[in-house]
Amino acid sequence: MVRQPLTPEQIEAGRRLGARLRLARGGRDLTEVAQAAGVSPETLRKIETGRLPSPGFGTIICLGEALGLPVEELAACWRGVELSLETV
Repeated sequence: MVRQPLTPEQIEAGRRLGARLRLARGGRDLTEVAQAAGVSPETLRKIETGRLPSPGFGTIICLGEALGLPVEELAACWRGVELSLETV
């Protein structure tokens, strides 16, 4: 099975997601967060910088849990939609 190249919209969605994860990490050490999520620091670095714009679902779930971000918020970020505080 050949994987189709990502569209520009998917690449931009990955950048938004990476930026949201980086913002949530704040001053926490990248290695600490990566270990808490069960991913390598390099994987987290690639996601945060947009070099891995389409990470696996399980990876995103684990990062969300490590950072205290609900999956709904991460999904909205991917879609480019802002959630109100009442929906989170």
